[in-house]
Amino acid sequence: MSSSNFTNALEWTPQAKAKLKNIPYFVRTQARWRIEQLARDAELDVVTVELVEQARAEFGQ
Repeated sequence: MSSSNFTNALEWTPQAKAKLKNIPYFVRTQARWRIEQLARDAELDVVTVELVEQARAEFGQ
């Protein structure tokens, strides 16, 4: 995986964006990074609400 994959933002569904906004602002940037990393690991181009929920379960939030 090239380093350019880490600089390109992934597309987020409106529902996934809404879930992200429910995360406290002081950890939102880190949460977004970790969710996008999960998406890249799964070779996904779009972050879905299901992926956000999966991240929440994995990261204990």
